[in-house]
Amino acid sequence: MTNVAPMKGAGKTQSQFIQIIPGPIEVTDEVLFANAHLSMSHMSPNFARVFGDCIHMTRQLLYSEDAQPFLIAGSGTLGWDQVSANLVEPGKNVLVLHSGCFADSFADCLQTYGANVDQIKAEIGGAVKEADIENTLQVKKYKIVTVTHVDTSTAVLSNIKAIPNVVKRVSPDTLVIVDAICSVASEEIQMDAWGIDVVLTASQKGLGTPLGLSILVASQKAIQVFENRSTPVTTYYGSWKKWLPIMKAYENNPAAYFTTPPINVFHVSLTQIIQGSLHQEVSRCVTKAAEEIGFKGVSLSEDIQANGMSALYFPDGFTASDIIPRLLKKDVVVAGGLHASIKGQ
Repeated sequence: MTNVAPMKGAGKTQSQFIQIIPGPIEVTDEVLFANAHLSMSHMSPNFARVFGDCIHMTRQLLYSEDAQPFLIAGSGTLGWDQVSANLVEPGKNVLVLHSGCFADSFADCLQTYGANVDQIKAEIGGAVKEADIENTLQVKKYKIVTVTHVDTSTAVLSNIKAIPNVVKRVSPDTLVIVDAICSVASEEIQMDAWGIDVVLTASQKGLGTPLGLSILVASQKAIQVFENRSTPVTTYYGSWKKWLPIMKAYENNPAAYFTTPPINVFHVSLTQIIQGSLHQEVSRCVTKAAEEIGFKGVSLSEDIQANGMSALYFPDGFTASDIIPRLLKKDVVVAGGLHASIKGQ
């Protein structure tokens, strides 16, 4: 598990380090070779065909027949902006389900665009309970409910199959938004069958592609909410008014232009992913091995433990400052704690 790009520090290159981080992850040789391909004009027939294929495969990856993918240059954070600007109008209520610190960041983004945000916070290592969601929805009307499928700070896997059922039963007009930045292609997501309205992610994690692509898929219900909004969209770059005709054009093969999209290596990665994945099997092996040497998973139970990543407590008596520098001396790069309450643990 090594990379080949140069990395500053200690006179070493990236290829001399083992990286065990949530992302950017290492990519396959085929994806690396695609990245070395001569650039194609985004207005060329060949590029239009590749882009169109990526739209089709993204929909296929999420088990949707008619949801609308948006493949835009940017990071996963751009997906938060798209949701906040295109689906939530100022003054509308939003419910954020909190299973780790990235829910706080999504809430901050929503508030930046004028939303009134409430949060339901699970205990550290736990997921928000369905009963708590139902009780909250009965008290107040919400435009959207957001849930982080896998929060990087805890590796907790939220039940995005059950949550939309609760929302649809209690508040049928409320949209269900899934932050799947750390779960797409690592965890099962059946967008149509489970009633999910938006899935947003990025290229550098389970999709196995270099950083740089924001991927968001919106149901037709979400598109209709966007089209029926009563106030103007408050973003330029992330506006679906700009991007929707571009995506529709590329899917039907003619080229179109708003800004230049990066897509070359994504096509290769999607093709590989659709052919199969071993995330769950590998995840259980990693967790078992970690437990055998004294580590403990942050997730409170196996049924809410993510398959695409692991978050581990250090053995008793050790802190991040004890272990991370020692690993670095052995050329092993890990990500330190993100959740403020357990950062040093």
